Amino acid sequence: MQHLDKIVKLHNLFKHRRTPIPGPEIDRELACSKATRQRLVDELRDRLNAPLLCERGTGYYYDRDDPRHPFELPGIWLSAAELQALVACQHLLGNLAPGSLRNEIGQLRDHLEKLLDRSPGVKTPQLGRIKILSQAYRNRNDDLFLTLVQALFEQQRLLIDYHARSDNQTSERPVSPQNLILYKDNWYLDAYCHQRQEPRTFALDRIRSATASGEPAQLLDPATLQQHFGSSYGIFAGTPEHTAVLNFSAKAGRWVSDETWHSQQQCQWLTDGRYQLRIPFNRHEELLMDVLKYGAEVEVVAPGFLRELVREQAERMLTLYR
Repeated sequence: MQHLDKIVKLHNLFKHRRTPIPGPEIDRELACSKATRQRLVDELRDRLNAPLLCERGTGYYYDRDDPRHPFELPGIWLSAAELQALVACQHLLGNLAPGSLRNEIGQLRDHLEKLLDRSPGVKTPQLGRIKILSQAYRNRNDDLFLTLVQALFEQQRLLIDYHARSDNQTSERPVSPQNLILYKDNWYLDAYCHQRQEPRTFALDRIRSATASGEPAQLLDPATLQQHFGSSYGIFAGTPEHTAVLNFSAKAGRWVSDETWHSQQQCQWLTDGRYQLRIPFNRHEELLMDVLKYGAEVEVVAPGFLRELVREQAERMLTLYR
């Protein structure tokens, strides 16, 4: 059966609508042609036995006087987004190392496979054709992860022993967990650091130990969390103090123009064919690495210090290959 996702969307349109829906409106909602819309209507009415009627000049609707009303699609129908989410969940569960929740996780995976198997057009053995490749993920400590999750859910403070890569120093930090983040295949803890008296992000693989202190956590309001952790580029965000202006070559721009680097980014095609991206940021380290991977396909226009950092790295690389 083709167009599974569009059939689900069409059914939901009829299900939640009390007045007829004109054909052109359906075409806009489903981003399809008139011919595709007619195939979807035929599929829904003739094969799936939906009480679907059409009045000329008015539109399509479910007949609420039909004994089949309220009509539901047989089995469990997943939209494309829902299917992607469930497949991603199955992948995450499959990558968990055996631990104290091995039996529970096994049962959850079984239920997930049954759910996927009940969706029309999806068979569990076919999921082997879908591959989610993880890259550059770091070592994981399941016991530590469970300790952090418990403290997060119970809103308890933690005392963590943290080894920072930036200065190679170890410190003991009292923190109040706010969020756990899976970012680029690695876990991070957003927390309020009572030692620094400000929000901080900690990489889980650098937390050597974590102990619940027994004190209630100091929770930040959602607006404060969003301002600190979501307003700047990268995982180690903070309030943005700079705006990076990046000019990509026409070739690289064909890829970058389809990507979202940040929710507040601004972008445009320049008259010379290059693609310009503007990104708010605070700390430069992650942005610098992401810029360098494009090599000569991108130019940092501003700010000046970021442009200088790229130039220094380029000169150091050139020295290595002379």
